[in-house]
Amino acid sequence: MADPRVKNLAKILAGYSLPVKRGNVVTVSGETPAEPLIVAVYEELLKKGAFPVVHMMPAGIDELFFAHARPHHLSTLTPYSVAVARNTDASIMIYAQSNTRSLSGVPPGKYTKRARTMRPLAEMRRKRPWLLTLYPTQAYAQDAEMSLTDFEDFVYGATFADRKDPIAAWKALSIRQAKLVSKLRNADEVRIVGPGTDLKLSVKGRKFINSDGSAHNMPSGEIFAAPVAGSADGCIEYDLPACYRGREVTGVRLVFRKGVVVEATADKGQRFLRSMADADKGARRLGELGIGTNTRIDRFTKNILFDEKIGGTVHLALGSAPLGTGGRNRSAIHWDMIKDLRKGGAIYVDGKLFQKDGRFR
Repeated sequence: MADPRVKNLAKILAGYSLPVKRGNVVTVSGETPAEPLIVAVYEELLKKGAFPVVHMMPAGIDELFFAHARPHHLSTLTPYSVAVARNTDASIMIYAQSNTRSLSGVPPGKYTKRARTMRPLAEMRRKRPWLLTLYPTQAYAQDAEMSLTDFEDFVYGATFADRKDPIAAWKALSIRQAKLVSKLRNADEVRIVGPGTDLKLSVKGRKFINSDGSAHNMPSGEIFAAPVAGSADGCIEYDLPACYRGREVTGVRLVFRKGVVVEATADKGQRFLRSMADADKGARRLGELGIGTNTRIDRFTKNILFDEKIGGTVHLALGSAPLGTGGRNRSAIHWDMIKDLRKGGAIYVDGKLFQKDGRFR
């Protein structure tokens, strides 16, 4: 029997998260395991009068690309790719990996070269409505150390797809987050403290975004802003693994001086960490400060789409600043790293306690 939560999630994506209008061309992309959700989203988009275009990719395509790509494959934007981006009004990407480590053997230089080439295309797409979500697979469940059934419950709980009225639940979360954003209006200095951590940065003049599931990520549940360039000073130790492009880096410690990473060490994966930090001029600078608020996401899954929203955590991204935040840092990377504040951490805003042990004050 079809899982009714899949239909519910499709209605959230097409009816709440993405502003779809009659006549819009909307691409729906995902790997083959996501077929049930892709079909359900396709149906919802048709009901809205849109023109859905499905791009369903067999598992392992990215692995094949990097295994056989020649230099011109890494450095060329094809006219077809540019045309698709220019003629798409909105896009939905549904992650459904069968092997989350399939790219772990790719040399970092190949990643960064391809990412630099694709950056203009990515920026073109980000100027139009876009959305990322995930369909539960065995690979994601294994990473999260759950059975597939338990992971499905986790995913549909985090997205509110298990609720009778999920959109009402997202709107209620939006109201709660709006109150936090109002407290941060006109803020200047943010200080993050915890085990091995004492980091200061400025958000003066920056607007915190209320990420309430109505754009870009499903699930959501965070507030975020772009730090002022050159303001980050101090150190931060990440107690949760930093996962990026199929790699897992543990025990990350970063030291910032005048906004730039001057020391980058890790217990495992240090070489990869430093190669990403050297990807370009913007890779050693912060692009984002985010605070997770989704209490339905209460455990680490090794999937950043969920982990950065864990209620009681803070994340800082090396690299490109999100559009709409006022941040000007640009990079081929955007690597979110998560600090768990639920056991002995705190956030101070202009010297006043804002959050302690994961709870807002």
